[in-house]
Amino acid sequence: MTALYWQTIGEGDRDLVLLHGWGLNAEVWGCMLERLAPHFRLHLVDLPGYGRSQGFGAIPLPQIADVLLAAAPRKAYWLGWSLGGLVAGQVALMRPERVAGVITVASSPCFTAKEQWPGINPEVLSGFQQLLSYDFHRTVERFLALQTLGTESARQDARLLKTVVLNQPIPSVDVLNGGLEMLRMVDQRQLLATLTMPVLRIYGYLDGLVPRKVATLLDELWPRSSSVVIAKAAHAPFISHPDEFASIINRFAEA
Repeated sequence: MTALYWQTIGEGDRDLVLLHGWGLNAEVWGCMLERLAPHFRLHLVDLPGYGRSQGFGAIPLPQIADVLLAAAPRKAYWLGWSLGGLVAGQVALMRPERVAGVITVASSPCFTAKEQWPGINPEVLSGFQQLLSYDFHRTVERFLALQTLGTESARQDARLLKTVVLNQPIPSVDVLNGGLEMLRMVDQRQLLATLTMPVLRIYGYLDGLVPRKVATLLDELWPRSSSVVIAKAAHAPFISHPDEFASIINRFAEA
């Protein structure tokens, strides 16, 4: 059976869809609920194949966007963390009339390092893909450790992320491999420059997966978008700096 996990909570008059990153699920937003629910109707979704959205195989990015749009409100803000940022961007490209605004968090339109573009070494992503086939837990633990590295609360943040993963059904190797392949291959840099709705990009100054230089490069490439870099945050700024993060989201939607 193929079923998408989708939960709606909150008292606000604006819809905000929250998309998690690779290997995780909607429970990762737990620390944000009390801070955002008074201002938004929050839509918590496990991406196809992740967490409680079982029955999906590794499906391409446009198909993921289609699955989400079928369940989404008529018009919403779409917030995507890391891999979720690629999904939010794809939704905006395919159905711009359904998107009030896009917020990407510790995300990049091109995660892989290329000439004059900072990112993850392709060999690192290939190494994760090879490791996945015989040691799921070690692969996820290594990836989660990278996400919190450098922050004052790194150990406790990594433990929280690990708990989020293990407390829900674990994605299949195929689904996880498909997500890593998206991080390795997708390049939305030119496509997303055409978006006309408000776009906000949030980064962590200490992020080892999405270097802060990406923010500066996209300020030039996407002049209609805006960016915020959170000092002392890494790849999960909403976990390490929840109050500051919530304030940024609320200000953006109110503006």
